[in-house]
Amino acid sequence: MPTEGGKTDMERIGLFSEMEYISVGDKYVSQFNRPFNEAASKNRQMLSGGSKILSDLQAGYFDPHFERIFEGEGYVNLNQMRRRYMMEEAKKNLGKAFLPSSGDKKPCGLGSYYGTIGGPVPFFSALSKPREKYQAPGKNLYTNPGKKGTGYGYANVTIGKQFSHSADFYDAPKLNYKRDNEEHLRLLKGSPFKLNLYPREYFDSNPYFSEKPLPPIKKEEKKVLLSIPFKPSSPGKKGGGMKAGTFDPYPSHSDDPYVVKLAKHISRKDEKIFHPPSGPKSRPVESIMTLNVRRALNMKNYKTASVQSY
Repeated sequence: MPTEGGKTDMERIGLFSEMEYISVGDKYVSQFNRPFNEAASKNRQMLSGGSKILSDLQAGYFDPHFERIFEGEGYVNLNQMRRRYMMEEAKKNLGKAFLPSSGDKKPCGLGSYYGTIGGPVPFFSALSKPREKYQAPGKNLYTNPGKKGTGYGYANVTIGKQFSHSADFYDAPKLNYKRDNEEHLRLLKGSPFKLNLYPREYFDSNPYFSEKPLPPIKKEEKKVLLSIPFKPSSPGKKGGGMKAGTFDPYPSHSDDPYVVKLAKHISRKDEKIFHPPSGPKSRPVESIMTLNVRRALNMKNYKTASVQSY
């Protein structure tokens, strides 16, 4: 597309021609079915000869024949070299080898110093050491014996002086309360203040309260008990299969006329059954009094509101 200067976009960028597209006209291949290495399945591949196993044969090595590291070296005897080293070390000794005068001495029991180099040690001797003469300490300081008692119920046992007795009346708390109450009543100027605007409930606390007079108390009728039990005139009759024990005689037989039963009426699919509509359903409804109370009372005036204002 030419610009204002008369040059195309390709000339302005500095390219001779637009880049070619490589994959134009190629067949679509999904990325899931695409092979990982396509060259591995085309043409001939490089085949290795396999791994060689190390053995005594020459086939396990890279060289065609075995090559020695040293060619023409002399034979060395290790025992001979060891003996020459020992002879050179023996020439360094100044004299003969040290030999003890006699063999080792074995101890003959526990606590015995036989066979030791230093002999018995006087510090470990079992003899008693000399001690100084014992001098008994002086006698203790003599004082008066302690006073018996723990202080509870015993007189003159504590360090300080004994407390003096002070009389305490038996009804002192009762008399003090009576005196304080009389002083409180004397200071009162009138009867206690009572507020007539105490909030009341909208409904009575007792739902069974009624101002109507109660009906008279019903008197219980006493049942008259018969002193003599009832006895039938004759014993009851037992049923023996012929209706002899019943009150009524056996009913007469009546022949039922033969009537053909009508077949049941099979309803069709196109016929619809009539279902009456359901009546109005009730739902919870708040009373007018409750709505007025909710509108008049709120969180700001519920403390100052009174019953008479509503």
